[in-house]
Amino acid sequence: MKSFRLSTAALLVPLALLASACSGASAAGSSSNSDGKGSLVLNVGDQKGGAEALLRAAGELDDLPYRVTWSTFTSGPPLLEAVNAKAVDIGSVGNTPPVFAAGADSKITVVAATHGDSAGETILVAKDSPLRSVAELRGKRVAVAQGSSAHFQLITSLAKAGLKPSDVRVTLLQPADALAAFTSGKVDAWAVWDPYTSQVLLSGKGRVLADGRGLVNGLGFQVAAPSALADPAKAKAVADFVERLRRAQDWVFDHPEDWAKVWAKETGLPYDVALAAVKRSNGTRIPVAIDDAAIASEQKIADTFAALGLIPRTFRFADYVDTRFNKDLPPSTTPARSYGKGSSS
Repeated sequence: MKSFRLSTAALLVPLALLASACSGASAAGSSSNSDGKGSLVLNVGDQKGGAEALLRAAGELDDLPYRVTWSTFTSGPPLLEAVNAKAVDIGSVGNTPPVFAAGADSKITVVAATHGDSAGETILVAKDSPLRSVAELRGKRVAVAQGSSAHFQLITSLAKAGLKPSDVRVTLLQPADALAAFTSGKVDAWAVWDPYTSQVLLSGKGRVLADGRGLVNGLGFQVAAPSALADPAKAKAVADFVERLRRAQDWVFDHPEDWAKVWAKETGLPYDVALAAVKRSNGTRIPVAIDDAAIASEQKIADTFAALGLIPRTFRFADYVDTRFNKDLPPSTTPARSYGKGSSS
């Protein structure tokens, strides 16, 4: 397998369509795109290499009946802050940012979902680490981004091994700092998501101690502003936008190499890493219904973080869901797509 140097710059890539990404506190700039000939403007929150790049690559921006203004954010939490402020009508996030936003009683509504493989949600250790099981993390230093899907995956992995978060030395770090800490040996493990997982593995600098399969729900969401949904014209545009994203996600599965090339160019990731992440996580996603199982799964995340005091209150996740865009979609528990054994590197 081709090797390359582990690059901090290449790892700093917030990814909109990964259930595991989406943690952070700051937003990037905004940009306008005049696709579409209609007078209606849909304000869409995005992340680098996210919805805009995906829709364009799949040819889904060619005939929009409305205009789109794109605003780029570093991650899910600030994107949802913009949704709450009515600055953004809709945006893509992972499974955990809506829980934190709802916990803060933000004005958000989950309108669409995808389900993907959780193999990219990992706890990584150095390749020569003596650690061989999650149980051995007792007393060890583990880096994780607060409020991310990796945070929940870490908590559930520890619980499965009979440990509490207090049994390990959790170090709350965003990917840039976590990468530095991981490669310098300042932490013993790193709970993270793709494409970071793929890059660390392909660099030969780490291995997987545990992954999220069977522990995290693998869901990602489209989250809209209630004010946009209350506007009939915008609600119609939201429905169209969601459907285009569903078709684009199907396109990714059929064209993984093409999407990996676009993704690599948009984000600065090496092509090898982009393709591995597509086949392990990004390209496995399927559009699914926001059904009772999905809501119950998100409720479990909310209750877990509330019990740990990481969100300020308990709440009903169902109160932040609008199922009108479900259409005839498969259940949220439908198995993720697979590219075949050994395809994800």
